[in-house]
Amino acid sequence: MKQTISIIGILICSTGVFAQQSSNGSQTVQMGVSSTIEMAFTGSGTATGTIVNLNFNTVNDYANGVVSANQELSVTSNRNYTVAIKTNTSNFTYTGSTSPAPTMPVNVLSLLIASNATGGAIVSPFSTTAYSTLSNSSQMMLNTCTAGSNKLFAIKYKATPGFIYPAGTYTVDVLFTATQL
Repeated sequence: MKQTISIIGILICSTGVFAQQSSNGSQTVQMGVSSTIEMAFTGSGTATGTIVNLNFNTVNDYANGVVSANQELSVTSNRNYTVAIKTNTSNFTYTGSTSPAPTMPVNVLSLLIASNATGGAIVSPFSTTAYSTLSNSSQMMLNTCTAGSNKLFAIKYKATPGFIYPAGTYTVDVLFTATQL
């Protein structure tokens, strides 16, 4: 028996262009952005500055007051903001040997704005040329400051208690508050 194998070839010619195939996908990305603000003293890198010591050693110190070095603060905010200032109490806390303890009001402490790179306006009575007394009531110091990173301002303290207070250490906390608009 003979076996026959036949191969039949089919040739198909095409003159058309093959279309490319594609498929699309999409995804929604949402970012939850919230308001954020942070203030820090550049000397300490934290919200708590180093202790400012105003030492009265001479008659001239008592007569004319003692001025601190610049105290620089940095604000980072994603919205415009204001800066207010106040003391934590109306009187200094006394540590010393005099009894009863003397009462020194915080208005013997004043402040000058040494520099302002916040983009905001300095609010009266504060200025870069004259010292303004502090109080335990919140006082607006800088207004409409510009949002951004590392916005700097610096202040100087001046204490002028006069000659009537006995020796000792008088302490008060000064509170700065940055508030977004």
